Amino acid sequence: MRNTMRRRVAAASLVGLAVFAAGCRSGDGGGGGGGGGGEEEIATDVGVTEEACPVNEDNGCIYLGVLSDLSVGPFAAAGPLIVEGQEAFWNRVNEEGGIGGYDVNITEYVRDNQYNPQVTNQVYQEIKPDILALAQTLGSPPTAAIVDDLDAEDIVAAPAGWTSLYLFQDVILESGAMYCQEAMNGVDYAVENDGIESVMAVYYAGDYGADAAAGASVAAEANGIDFTAVETSAGPDNQAAAVAAIREQNPDLVIVSAGPTDTATIVGQAAAGGFQGQFMGSSPTWNPAILQSPAAPAFQAAFTHLGPWGPWDSDTPAHQAAKEALGDVEPNEFYTSGWFWSYPLRDALQAAADNGDLTRAGLREAAEGLESVDYEGLLPEGSGNYAGGPNEAASRATYISTIDPAASTGLALQEEAYTGPTAEGYEFEGACYEEVDLG
Repeated sequence: MRNTMRRRVAAASLVGLAVFAAGCRSGDGGGGGGGGGGEEEIATDVGVTEEACPVNEDNGCIYLGVLSDLSVGPFAAAGPLIVEGQEAFWNRVNEEGGIGGYDVNITEYVRDNQYNPQVTNQVYQEIKPDILALAQTLGSPPTAAIVDDLDAEDIVAAPAGWTSLYLFQDVILESGAMYCQEAMNGVDYAVENDGIESVMAVYYAGDYGADAAAGASVAAEANGIDFTAVETSAGPDNQAAAVAAIREQNPDLVIVSAGPTDTATIVGQAAAGGFQGQFMGSSPTWNPAILQSPAAPAFQAAFTHLGPWGPWDSDTPAHQAAKEALGDVEPNEFYTSGWFWSYPLRDALQAAADNGDLTRAGLREAAEGLESVDYEGLLPEGSGNYAGGPNEAASRATYISTIDPAASTGLALQEEAYTGPTAEGYEFEGACYEEVDLG
């Protein structure tokens, strides 16, 4: 098991009593993750009902919660699109028969977490009595505010984020390379292809930005190049110090780990002030709306995006399925991210149904036992090995894209599944941002 935390014996005993008293259902449905549960009865407890969801009237219903940034946080432009992508994903699962005789409902318990840890805990506590699992918990700091309770309650969660801390938490089903590996690959790629000799990380504090900065630091040391870390905070008016540091220190490469609006401010103002180096952005830094901003020329000239999978125009079965299900929408990477983050939970639900146990504890056991996930060609073969330790679970490939206004979302894939020597050889003993001193 990946997790260093142990479930409380008392909590496990209570779950056992709940399973004993739970309702059961004949599993006659099949989902996107494979065949249904046959005719075996399936134990249930919280968040699973005999009453139907909207699609298959003979099926019961599995309720999943969604905690997303929908209004005022730094990813408020992304949250609604992620939610829509996930709704399309689970609609397909339901249309294909559901999971073990149940459809999946992710619309009833959608809540705005405002990318705020306190708000996240509040809205999570509101929906906790009614859900089996979380289809989305957006943001590393907000997720950290509830993960201990998720662990105690055996509530599995799919995160909208990539902090390396997730590698050590059994209830979290992460997808793709974490911020730490992503930044390692960015530095290695720039050293290998551009011969850079110095790198600066401009980052939000916490387990998003600091995780990426830690990865950049590790790769800089491995490559024998100079490294500087500059912490910043959310808000376009808060980027002056970071821009000044870039202009004064003039590194060959700046890796930015912030929200899209702040990234646009940093890149645009640094370039306007005469900086001529390169920029790389962590996964959440890009939004195609940047191409309509004054910073667009700077991005086209000097910005490279680091992603956990290929952009919108990639030709994989996963991309094709997502775009077909989403229909006529303005292309945006956050739509497809919502779809892609859903694969591990689908496979875990199907495995739990096949095991005859759709209780919270049963789903957790199934999730912990996954040795691979069917990502429909999105990620390299063997991705999603949650049954091993952190080093087996860690995806290490990064998809590197340049900015191209002719591409559907402004991202044109330059390097597919790049894994540099630093990420390839790195041994995870803890979350990167906890293991690396950024000064």
